[in-house]
Amino acid sequence: MPTASWNNAVIAEAPPQDIVVVEGNRYFPMSSVDSALLRPSATHTVCPWKGTASYYDVVVDGEVNRDAAWYYPEPKEAAQEIAGRIAFWRGVKVED
Repeated sequence: MPTASWNNAVIAEAPPQDIVVVEGNRYFPMSSVDSALLRPSATHTVCPWKGTASYYDVVVDGEVNRDAAWYYPEPKEAAQEIAGRIAFWRGVKVED
C-alpha cells in the first residue's frame, strides 16, 4: 500500500487505486492523512493549469519540515482529479 512518511512517521497511507498521479506526484486522499502531523502554512503558489496551491508543514516529534505537503483547495477544471487530495515532497518518502 502506498505510504508517505517522514522521520519514521507515516503521514498518509492509501490503497493504490485511491492514488492519483499528476506530473509524477502522487496525490493521496485527504481522508488517508494523519492530520495531527500537519500544520497549516501561509505559503501559496500558483500553477497555470491546476490553480492556487496551499501548503502544510509536516511536524514529527517536534521537528518541522516546512511546506512539505501541498494541496489545491479549489483546483481548476483541468485538475479536478486532485480535488480533496494532498501530495508531498522535501524529503517525505512516498513508497509503494
